[in-house]
Amino acid sequence: MSSPLRVLGVDPGLTRCGVGVVDVARDRSAALVHVDVVRSAPDLPIERRLATIAAGLRAVIAEHRPHVVAVERVFAQNNRSTVMGTAQASGIALLVAAENGLEAATHTPSEVKAAITGYGSAEKLQVQTMVARVLRLDALPQPADAADALALAICHAWRRGAGAGPSAAGSTALTPAQRAWAEAERLSRR
Repeated sequence: MSSPLRVLGVDPGLTRCGVGVVDVARDRSAALVHVDVVRSAPDLPIERRLATIAAGLRAVIAEHRPHVVAVERVFAQNNRSTVMGTAQASGIALLVAAENGLEAATHTPSEVKAAITGYGSAEKLQVQTMVARVLRLDALPQPADAADALALAICHAWRRGAGAGPSAAGSTALTPAQRAWAEAERLSRR
């Protein structure tokens, strides 16, 4: 029996950056390893805030040794300052993954919602409820940033073929739908 895939999910944010680590087995069962929020004070200069986020992510990687990092893909928002902070925090997460020799992937919020709830426009409460159910938690993960990070980690593992490691795209452990999705993603990168 192979070991589970350990995924670090990152819900990037400048003030609150959600982090969640899960182990996902080949049968898609998942177990909570770690969940937290890395916080940076809004009154600090931007470079200090980004350094705080990087230090928090490095500490999580050092302690929990994930196989891969999944980061929420930044998408257009009406509030330009919010999207800028999210994009900066996302870049830090991708950089820290690369510094540690980890594969990193990005997923849109709708991809994550669809993977977790079956509906790409699900509400936050629906996502939190399904994350709690999948991880067999007694309570909903809080705050929402932490729940989103866990959802990202689960989504990534399920889309890649749980427990199959970083090169799962060609694995026979993938379902036919997962293989079709992986092939479509591969073709879209050309």
